[in-house]
Amino acid sequence: MKFRYFKFPLKKKSEFWGSYILRPIIPINLVVGGKELGYAALIDSGADFCIFDGQMGELLGIDVRSGKSLDFGGIQALTGAEAFLHEITIKVGGWPYKAKVGFSYDIVPYGHGILGQKGFFDIFTVKFDYTKEEVELKERK
Repeated sequence: MKFRYFKFPLKKKSEFWGSYILRPIIPINLVVGGKELGYAALIDSGADFCIFDGQMGELLGIDVRSGKSLDFGGIQALTGAEAFLHEITIKVGGWPYKAKVGFSYDIVPYGHGILGQKGFFDIFTVKFDYTKEEVELKERK
């Protein structure tokens, strides 16, 4: 499967970036039971696991805080962010994949989700081609 990088237009042209920033953000669907939500997710090779906004979990009918608690951090100086793990189905390119993912209220509300090592890179081989502005996914066999 191939996806185009998402182009974030800049208000003002930058000498460094040009007129937009490219990011490997792809459309996915989160599925729990009979509920399905479309979502934009960043493919992030530096993320340890897949994580989504807690409110998205609620919209899917999940009791988010009932999941196993997991502390996480990133490049931010502050620590103490908490995710709650749940088994869901993620549809990528229309194809369903089971994954254990985190939902958190400590990330930007309604921002894009993160597709990380566990739950995405362990399912797909990922090839980033920045100059072609595309990302290619191949299911691991």
